[in-house]
Amino acid sequence: MPEGFAGTPEPPYYAVIFTSTQTEDRQGYDAMAETMVELAHAQPGCLGSESARTPDGIGITVSYFTDEESIRAWKAHANHIGAQRLGRERWYTHYEVRVARVERAYSGPQGR
Repeated sequence: MPEGFAGTPEPPYYAVIFTSTQTEDRQGYDAMAETMVELAHAQPGCLGSESARTPDGIGITVSYFTDEESIRAWKAHANHIGAQRLGRERWYTHYEVRVARVERAYSGPQGR
């Protein structure tokens, strides 16, 4: 798997898509984001994640999970709750969270 891509199994599995725009106050954000990625990846049911940010500040992180129970457990994790609160108070001007069941997946250029 190329660097930066999550290694996911054959579907079905779930994707949590977090799209955000940030405030100008980024103090502590990068360290918190790194901590949250490491913590999420250690959670049962987490398959990995992929992130990107445009030059104008729109970020998208897609986290992959085996099932909805694992997603709920991650959302309720005490450290993640604290990060969510800081995100709302300091780091995000807006965000959207979408949860989807992945039914098909393939890769390229040769496909899978």
